[in-house]
Amino acid sequence: MVYSASMDRLQAISLFIRVVDLGSFSKAALDVGIGQPSATKQMAQLEKQLGARLLHRSTHGVTPTEIGALYYEKCRVIAHHVEEADSVAALMQSAVVGGLRISTSVAFGRRVLSPLVLRFMQLHPQLQIDLNFEDRYINLVEQGMDVAIRVGPLADSSLGARFLGVNPWVLVASAEYLEKRGKPADPSSLASHDALIYSTVQGDARWHFTGARRRAVSILVKGPLRSNNLSALLLAARRGMGVAVLPAYVAHESLRRHALVPLLPGWSLPSQEIHAVFPSPRLVPAKVNDFIGWLQAELGASWWDDGQMAQKPAEGT
Repeated sequence: MVYSASMDRLQAISLFIRVVDLGSFSKAALDVGIGQPSATKQMAQLEKQLGARLLHRSTHGVTPTEIGALYYEKCRVIAHHVEEADSVAALMQSAVVGGLRISTSVAFGRRVLSPLVLRFMQLHPQLQIDLNFEDRYINLVEQGMDVAIRVGPLADSSLGARFLGVNPWVLVASAEYLEKRGKPADPSSLASHDALIYSTVQGDARWHFTGARRRAVSILVKGPLRSNNLSALLLAARRGMGVAVLPAYVAHESLRRHALVPLLPGWSLPSQEIHAVFPSPRLVPAKVNDFIGWLQAELGASWWDDGQMAQKPAEGT
């Protein structure tokens, strides 16, 4: 109700300014797109609320009273500030300026998103980024986030979302480990290997594979280490402590340097979808639109194999 009353008062002020400027109810009503009876009624209500006569009405036209002239000057200042506020809102909605608050998971954010965000900032020097790392899904509205980059299935919600790409996973081990324990020939042989288990994705201690002709196999594994931290599992795999299932972007550099060896090339692990999620699908600010569009272009079909894409973190970090 307060909002409605404020809007009515602003509309009445705008109408009053046009009445004084044009010296006519009929011309002012036409200018703002309402009928003359409605314009006359609004002015009468405004005078009643103020407890003062603002306008002289005569056959020669409409002129402000002494109080009306003073009120007119103040109203012109108010109208100017409203126009300025509207211009700022329009600019912020249409330009890549101001603040951009981004949420992402720790591993993906540090290894993949951080270098991308830094490059985006260089392209848009008027942008101030607030980059937040959090493995749990936060409420974007409550936390004041403009966009979240989420890896994995999306819950049904009123949030806006755009597909960015896929996050494939790979099965790896070190040459040292394989020399001692031998290469697994198929998924079933993993049951006798030491597994380094990621406790968050890929079914925890049950690993799922798809082979030729979409043959699906599910294997229960066990091993010496279980962790919710991908860097810890990567380090353990590099040190020959077992077989690990890791995101391709985490394992990529170690595979490239032959610190790890890919296993079971004829079998694939479930991939995850990557989405940009934002508070509402309507009236998305330009800075959010541009950032998401830029990420879509950067995260190509095989982004995890791009040496320019991810950071090269030190071992164990």
